Amino acid sequence: MTETSEHTPTDQTSPEELNEVIAEFEEYRERLISQRLATAQKAKVMKATALAQLEPELAKIDAVLKELRDRASALTTSH
Repeated sequence: MTETSEHTPTDQTSPEELNEVIAEFEEYRERLISQRLATAQKAKVMKATALAQLEPELAKIDAVLKELRDRASALTTSH
């Protein structure tokens, strides 16, 4: 996952845009898990081992998702 230096201020981001980004991150997270498990199966690596190796990346994604959901919630309640 790469980080971009382009951050849109919350007051200029619509709830719809945030919801789109949230959905994309959720899809990315699921795709990452699916691909890792498929690769692990081909390499005959245990599922638990593959998920443990993926955990740091999932934690980052989950943190970003939480932040985005918090922003979306704040925008929704402020309008």
